[in-house]
Amino acid sequence: MSAASHETGPPSTGWALWFTGLPGCGKSTIARAVRGELSARGVEVDLLAMDERRRAYFPHPQYTAEERAQAYAFLVREAADLTAQGRAVIIDATAHRLAMRQEARAVVPRFAEVLVRCPLHEAMRREAMRAVHQAQHKGYVIPGMYQKALERRRTGVAVPGLGQVVGVDVQYEENPDAECVLDAMKPVEENARAVLHFLDAWLPGLPPERGDAA
Repeated sequence: MSAASHETGPPSTGWALWFTGLPGCGKSTIARAVRGELSARGVEVDLLAMDERRRAYFPHPQYTAEERAQAYAFLVREAADLTAQGRAVIIDATAHRLAMRQEARAVVPRFAEVLVRCPLHEAMRREAMRAVHQAQHKGYVIPGMYQKALERRRTGVAVPGLGQVVGVDVQYEENPDAECVLDAMKPVEENARAVLHFLDAWLPGLPPERGDAA
């Protein structure tokens, strides 16, 4: 792990916090909860969610391996540009290959990773519960993708628009040195508090939580 990831100092300089984990692990919900609390503290944070940014990069995504790699390159560059401007950034993206996240670490001087650990069967259960209309509205990858990927593996029949599914077709690579590790089975509020406590230690000078003494 680079020494840069442990830098401390006033949070007036740009920083990026990458929430990662299996699709369906709950990282988006936790990331938004953390962003909401930071906003309440007066800390403006840019949220880069891959599910949404992919649509900006590719209006008609094909979800190929090549497109995924390019989308992550765009995402990393966007985060690096924002932090270089002194912005605070939360990245919400699976990035199944550790190298994808390490690329961001290499170009963002103040960078940390939040790993949301979740059993595959639980991630599958949660992902299957996503409403179809919500998935379509927010630009999510095909709802029920785990089940569709398993069926594709069993039958060999292609599913239009479904690329390689992390956890079924490709393995998710954990970072053993992730700065903050969460248990997806714990309540969202508890995980959000854990991230905020990490941030308070990582970014001295961050405005205190609501109700805390200044």
